[in-house]
Amino acid sequence: MSHEDAYDAAPWLKHYSGDYSKSRLHDYGNLAQLVVDNALMYKDAIAYTTVMPNGMSGSLRYGDVDLMSDRFAVYLREVLGVAPGTRVALQMPNCLTFPVAAMGVFKAGCTLVNVNPLYTESEMKHQFNDAGVEVLVIVDMFTDKLASIIDQTPVKHVVVTSLAHWFPRVVRGILKGVLKYWNKAVPELTIEATSISEALEQGERAQEAGGIRVADYWRDIFRDDVAVLQYTGGTTGVSKGGVLTHGNILTNIGQIDAVASDHMEDGKECVLTALPLYHIFAFTVNMLAFHCRGARNILVPSPRPIQNCQRAIENYPITWISGVNTLFNALLNEEWFHVYPPKTMKVAIAGGTALHAAVADRWERVVGCPIAEGYGLTESSPVVSFNPIGQGGRRDSIGIPAPETRVRIVDDDGHAVAPGEPGEIIVQGDQVMQGYWNRPDETAKTIKDGWLYTGDVAYMDQEGFFHIVDRKKDMVLVSGFNVYPNEVEDCIALLDKVHEAAVIGVKDPDTGEAVKAFVVKRDQSLTAEEVRKHCKSHLAGYKVPKQIEFRDDLPKTPVGKVLRKELRPGGSAGTATATKTEAA
Repeated sequence: MSHEDAYDAAPWLKHYSGDYSKSRLHDYGNLAQLVVDNALMYKDAIAYTTVMPNGMSGSLRYGDVDLMSDRFAVYLREVLGVAPGTRVALQMPNCLTFPVAAMGVFKAGCTLVNVNPLYTESEMKHQFNDAGVEVLVIVDMFTDKLASIIDQTPVKHVVVTSLAHWFPRVVRGILKGVLKYWNKAVPELTIEATSISEALEQGERAQEAGGIRVADYWRDIFRDDVAVLQYTGGTTGVSKGGVLTHGNILTNIGQIDAVASDHMEDGKECVLTALPLYHIFAFTVNMLAFHCRGARNILVPSPRPIQNCQRAIENYPITWISGVNTLFNALLNEEWFHVYPPKTMKVAIAGGTALHAAVADRWERVVGCPIAEGYGLTESSPVVSFNPIGQGGRRDSIGIPAPETRVRIVDDDGHAVAPGEPGEIIVQGDQVMQGYWNRPDETAKTIKDGWLYTGDVAYMDQEGFFHIVDRKKDMVLVSGFNVYPNEVEDCIALLDKVHEAAVIGVKDPDTGEAVKAFVVKRDQSLTAEEVRKHCKSHLAGYKVPKQIEFRDDLPKTPVGKVLRKELRPGGSAGTATATKTEAA
């Protein structure tokens, strides 16, 4: 049997809890019709609740979101006069406006562009120009950055919202006052803009005056049409726009549903969304896949500091949470979380970055539910693989391919390697993007012969489960031996005195490269020698960090991924003041 046959013959089917081939999502041609049907099914149920750090909250029902998104679609098409396919950007943290605007974009037949609200002026300018954004919906806290660059972009229309929008009147007034006058987080508006309320009012008037049937906007939108330009995080280079079609995202929602359907009760789930909705993980999994099941989404505008999640967890019957390793680790380090862990929680879903075994073990002990680790990319909408929920999962694995997804591990020449051998993950499936927006050169480097080359190193075990080793670009070469930072970081994380750690390679005159660890202490008594001694008892000698630097914190993306590139010499965090650096 060839190595290719080994992957195709892996025993994956028995782990799928639903039959993807019979999924109702195959019948949909676009996302607009899907969200409309879901809204009709769960009209009176609460769909979204935004919870502020102090516990103040506001909610919208499925019927509310449907009606408001209709009006936003009419505003785009009739009031602003934009054409189908026009790029409309959303730049805001988790808040009630996000699903309303996103679903309105789908209904208008436009293309959604998700933008990180923490971007700098130069990053905003790059993305707006690269995507050709004409309409921007932005939270009021960041309009000052927009004012400095808007004239250098194609943005023609700006709609402004706030975190407290659609909260109860009194609560909204208090929060707006606190944000603007006490926290001074809301700058004066110096550009021409329309409030989201005004936009919806104008859309409502235009709809009534013209007798408009909103469904006509998406009648000619099909699975091959572009739904979203989802930009990569830019952690390994210039941010690029992944072209995701309606079919890509519908496929992935159906795959997620097939994986999790046995563990969901329609209309009864409550999912904590602390990851930002502008990130593809929360966008597809939390906002859309759970929307199909009538779940209640508890939106946390920002999980930093982690105490911002406390009221959301304590006040609502959370059954699911999606997150990354740093989020779970941060929660586990909170006394309130230990004393009152969420007893209603069924499953935690981990992705985005490697889940440390120590974190997974502690989570299951404290919360009493497993963390099901999966794997995905911006370029795959995002889910590629998942760990079966319940029996059959693997603690140290990213699981098995999603239904109707082909995954292989290949060498540098693109040939499949034997099970157990590390190589690059390549992926085929209907959830894989069309390519990068206006970047055929970058697309050709990433999609070859119909396969998406991920840049991640993994191996497949004899039972067909995949195990991430690391990013190819992050591998450290010590005297000719490969060292994968994930392995060393996972080892260091086992120390009780360690809060978190990151590992990179640095130049070394004797070995070419050496391992350097950046460590954040949980216990200030921790020494470099303790770290090194611990590593020596678990790792081969060449993998043991030669340099150890203690830091107060580590640079991260908004989702919580540690930015190793920022720790390298020349990176913005590489020259940060260290608490202490010790070399062996």
